Amino acid sequence: MNASSSPSQNGRRSRAGLLRRSFVWLLAIGLIAALIAGFRPRPIEVETAVVSSGPMSVFVLEEGKTRIRHRHTISPPVAGMLERIPLRAGEKIEAGKTVLATIHPAPSNFLDPRTMAEAEARVQAAQANQQLRAAQQERAQSALELANKEKARLQLLLKTGAISVREMDQAANAVELLLRELNAARFAVQVSDYELAQAQAAARQAGDTTSGKIGPFVLKAPVDGFVLNVFEESARAVTPGLPLMEVGDPADLEAEIEMLSSDAVSVQAGAEVTIEKWGGDTTLRGRVSLVEPGGYTKFSALGVEEQRVKVRVDFLDQPPPGKWLGDRFRVEARIITWKADPVLQVPSGALFRRGDDWMAFLLEDGKASAVQVSAGHNNGLQAEVKSGLALGQTVLLHPPDKVTDGRAVVPRK
Repeated sequence: MNASSSPSQNGRRSRAGLLRRSFVWLLAIGLIAALIAGFRPRPIEVETAVVSSGPMSVFVLEEGKTRIRHRHTISPPVAGMLERIPLRAGEKIEAGKTVLATIHPAPSNFLDPRTMAEAEARVQAAQANQQLRAAQQERAQSALELANKEKARLQLLLKTGAISVREMDQAANAVELLLRELNAARFAVQVSDYELAQAQAAARQAGDTTSGKIGPFVLKAPVDGFVLNVFEESARAVTPGLPLMEVGDPADLEAEIEMLSSDAVSVQAGAEVTIEKWGGDTTLRGRVSLVEPGGYTKFSALGVEEQRVKVRVDFLDQPPPGKWLGDRFRVEARIITWKADPVLQVPSGALFRRGDDWMAFLLEDGKASAVQVSAGHNNGLQAEVKSGLALGQTVLLHPPDKVTDGRAVVPRK
């Protein structure tokens, strides 16, 4: 005979079964929630930047070398026997005083009628050249005086706000360039005076019919400076026009920068330049004086054929005490081709290509939003923004391939 279960035992069994079923359901719900959470995309960590406004410039960085702007090659105007030249490169010379070379004449050559005619022709050519250089100096002086008057007028207008700072800078730059042109013209006049004196001395010797009275022909320094190169050291017979040495002033330096022709087309005379890696701890300011109109072919270190153009740069700063630059010293020049202030700009790493369009990702409400951007100048670090972005917006830097429009992202800390 089986005894029936009591009501209390039946109730306990019912509650235990309910608890087991509830536990199973809770376990299943938790497992499903964990799977959903595991497979749901997590926000991607990204670097961000803010669209800003401020000054911006575009530049070209190239190597070059220094060179003495005004060089003079010493050569004899007459034939004869050259004495050994005792001077060496680097020795200081003084205009009209330092003897550079001494030439003993050959009587037969000095008495030759053709030599006499050539000497007289050189005197006439030297006189004409002297007049031309004097006229160029007067023209440069007049242009500089006019530029100084214009600069003074613009300074008054600048105080009243009638003109911009850029116009004032252009006037100051014009004065600097004309001052250098005047210095170059004065140097040319000094050299032409020296050439005329040498030609007249050669003519006097050629016209001397008494060979016994003919003394040595002395070549003196045409300018103050230093000996740069000596081409003929030993005593030997020389002919007119043979280069003997080269002289100049190392303080009169300019930089000669070799640029790709594709970069040189955007460089204008008067552009600002920063001279770097010249050997000192500081940078030197410079200004483009000339972009040569002709290019040349040069092979790079990898054997690639390139078209190069020489750009000449005037130094506006001198090396600090204890440092100096000489002829043919290596330098690097950062030439500014464009600048403006203020400019709406964004880091270059925020832009990427999609077809022919520039794109960027905005960070909005924790999601990436793709926008089309109209970009202008780009210096490799910053890019000019013409449209598509606004000041203060946050953009993604170097967005990875996983970032798409609408994808959840989080700024990297």
